[in-house]
Amino acid sequence: METKQETPPACAPQSLQGMRIWVVEDDPEWCALVVDELVRQGAAARGMGSAEALYRELAVATCDIVVLDIMLPGEDGLSATRHLRRTGDMGIVLVTGRGSAADMAHGLSMGADVYLPKPLELPVLVAALHSLHRRMVAGGGTAADPAAEPAGNGWSLRAGGWELWSPDGQALALSTAERALLHELLSCPGTPVGREQLIAALTPTPWDFDPHRLEVLLHRLRARVRGATRLTLPVRALRGLGYLWVPTQS
Repeated sequence: METKQETPPACAPQSLQGMRIWVVEDDPEWCALVVDELVRQGAAARGMGSAEALYRELAVATCDIVVLDIMLPGEDGLSATRHLRRTGDMGIVLVTGRGSAADMAHGLSMGADVYLPKPLELPVLVAALHSLHRRMVAGGGTAADPAAEPAGNGWSLRAGGWELWSPDGQALALSTAERALLHELLSCPGTPVGREQLIAALTPTPWDFDPHRLEVLLHRLRARVRGATRLTLPVRALRGLGYLWVPTQS
């Protein structure tokens, strides 16, 4: 009797279409290979050589997932992971030559979502990124940020805090710095938040942060909100005290 052979199931395509993925790697050749492959898979990918370069990028733009090498010049990937987990909810993939169970456990305890030891094949990285993004979407990334609820004047943070919604239902995508700033202000509407607290939410090295950058960030955010919604962001500067989220429209 002829035995019918089963046709192997087709593998689902591991497309990264539309994902914003940043690769932090001090080996420029490997970084270029990874970025090229991610772009080929449909991602909006970019590479940078240090955690400090990553923070500069995150001050003006947002991403979905960061791929971090642990051994970086300056601040290492583990320290950067801890800071990123405090200030944002992007996916974090650690890639490193340290492959022991203890190293993996330490990396995951710092806040990494995925820990991949080197040498690493690109298809494995692509599959891990696809799986992580799927989990992030399934985890309810469009839920409103609870910290925005007490604002009381119709403004809120949604999509895990990455979108600012106006009282009339208009949405503005936020950078990592803008998200961290608004999270602090919306956590205590009607109460002044000191400049030191806001700066600490923006950087792991507040002593190196130029306070003028905070004013520039707020100025640009006000302008973006006004341009996108034609409304005024209800944040007021209080001399000597910091900044205040005004809880009611005036």
